[in-house]
Amino acid sequence: KQWYQRRVRGNHITRLKEDIYPIDYCIASSSEDIITNCWIGPTGTVSPAHHDPYHNLFCQIQGYKRFIMFHRHENLYPHHHHLLRNTSQIDVESPSIEQFPDYEKCSAWVTDLGPGDVLYIPLGWWHHVRSLSISFSVSFWWNK
Repeated sequence: KQWYQRRVRGNHITRLKEDIYPIDYCIASSSEDIITNCWIGPTGTVSPAHHDPYHNLFCQIQGYKRFIMFHRHENLYPHHHHLLRNTSQIDVESPSIEQFPDYEKCSAWVTDLGPGDVLYIPLGWWHHVRSLSISFSVSFWWNK
């Protein structure tokens, strides 16, 4: 398996940062409270199911991605190690029901994003991401 593409913070590529600014739907007290991430990667890269401590407006700029999302209260068997507690042990594309029996009770939402699409991911919601093509995405995180 290939794992997820490179996250590039805006301050590492200053010329690109000039073209990226938060969209109006980010609900933060100021633009300084918004974290901007760029995601660049090839076809087939995967971000395993995880949740973030931020609200997220995920903007697909180029290419296509598939999201599989779960409510924050679903039991996706997080890892026990403190560095991975926000990441599921389950491969949601090929789950082992024998190993993770509660997964059968989970409800998933699946959507594909293409250029110009924006997806709101509420704070704490589980999401798994697969690049369906070479892609470039921008996400805006905030938690206020």
